[in-house]
Amino acid sequence: MNRLTAHEMIDLTFDPDSWASWDSSVCQSVAHGAYADELAAARERTGLDESVMTGSATVRGRRVAVLICEFGFLAGSIGVAAGGRLVDAIERATREALPLVALPVSGGTRMQEGTTAFLQMVRITGAVTAHKEAHLPYLVYLRNPTMGGVFASWGSLGHVTIAEPGALIGFLGPRVYETLYGIPFPPGVQTAENLEAHGLVDAIRSPEKLAETLDVFLRVLTSRPTLGERGLALSNVSGPATPSWETVLASRRSGRPGVRELLAHAASDVLLLNGAGQSQHSPALLLALVRFGDISCVLLGQDRHAQTGHQSFGPASLRQAHRGINLARELDLPLVTVIDTPGADLSKEAEEDGLSTLIAKCLAELLALRTPTVSLLLGQGAGGGALALLPADRILAAQHGWLSPLPPEGASAIIYRDIVHAPEMVSAQNIRSTDLLADGIVHAVIPEHPDAADEPDQFCERVGRTLRAALVSALRETSEQRLSGRLTHFSHIAESPVAVTM
Repeated sequence: MNRLTAHEMIDLTFDPDSWASWDSSVCQSVAHGAYADELAAARERTGLDESVMTGSATVRGRRVAVLICEFGFLAGSIGVAAGGRLVDAIERATREALPLVALPVSGGTRMQEGTTAFLQMVRITGAVTAHKEAHLPYLVYLRNPTMGGVFASWGSLGHVTIAEPGALIGFLGPRVYETLYGIPFPPGVQTAENLEAHGLVDAIRSPEKLAETLDVFLRVLTSRPTLGERGLALSNVSGPATPSWETVLASRRSGRPGVRELLAHAASDVLLLNGAGQSQHSPALLLALVRFGDISCVLLGQDRHAQTGHQSFGPASLRQAHRGINLARELDLPLVTVIDTPGADLSKEAEEDGLSTLIAKCLAELLALRTPTVSLLLGQGAGGGALALLPADRILAAQHGWLSPLPPEGASAIIYRDIVHAPEMVSAQNIRSTDLLADGIVHAVIPEHPDAADEPDQFCERVGRTLRAALVSALRETSEQRLSGRLTHFSHIAESPVAVTM
């Protein structure tokens, strides 16, 4: 693999002539003997005074702070001087309220400096944590190779993590492993592609494509919405209400648009993320940074097409949801949840992996989130899988969306010990969107003419406009108003309809 130098990477990724170095000269007080000779040779070979460069640059005109390693300088290893330089740059980025972009390529801690170098990872992590606590974005691009303490600290803390194709990424280098244990490290484990498959990396992009990804990331995270105008007026569902069982059947039609179709037709920018960041990935739940109009948000959406028997909405999905809620909190962004599920995973593995506990944690986190939240009941809303994403400042429902304690067949099994009474159960349980509106559960119903499967594009555009209107409404409130309003809303369910101006 052809490895780019730090300067080549800067030229390829950032706007021409936009790089401005923040680095002052370093003092290598710990260098002596052979180590001093190695440093001198590295400086001669690379033209740099250390293994890291820091500064600012622009991406399509948006200014960012940059941390970048040079592998040619002692394998990009991090010692005391390099660690101090990184910390200084991160703290400056925080003071100047700049998004932070890290491009590590490193063998890890500089062995020649021992424990003092090793502990720089704590300092760097602390600076990154403070940057994120200031609600400032942090994106990491893992280059080939990124190993050891670098990967186990600031290389793994990004809000979004991208990797170079084929990059070697891991904790313990394969050569060290083989030397210590006398057997080769299993092939294919420490690769960007394997980490992506396990939900530890969001995407793989070549260096040539990184600027494009950064542009979307920054556009979503640095755009500011216009809230001066009033939100759109919401249409009312007219005509006789559709029978409950017909609504259930409509929500299950194969041609009904799901969350991916919604994003394709209603979102102005979409940056898909991958996994929970904890070695778990669930196709059943889509996590993305998106914009509806000029309003940026984190989106969690149940993918109706991906929820099959072995990929149902389960613990991995809920851990992914937890990541999305944390992203909304850390980035100070609104959160949109899209509910479209036949129900949560019913299996031995799900029970043992803490399904119920994870549902409870999602509920608690959504109720406590200080940023604006909007929930959309797009289709099926069965059981705990739907409940986990429901609490929000504004709850919307598609006309043929529905919400019930269990799938209709499951409710029939409890009461009648069969599934043939499912149509009777849904009629008695008031699960339709119009019932939910009358009971004060949802704030608005989005019409379908007559069925979203018959007008998928127009329906998705209508939903997008309604989502933006709901986001505008929630953004106009203070966090205290939102927090109290959520609890009040659920306390008053079934007392009277809730009227909300969008």
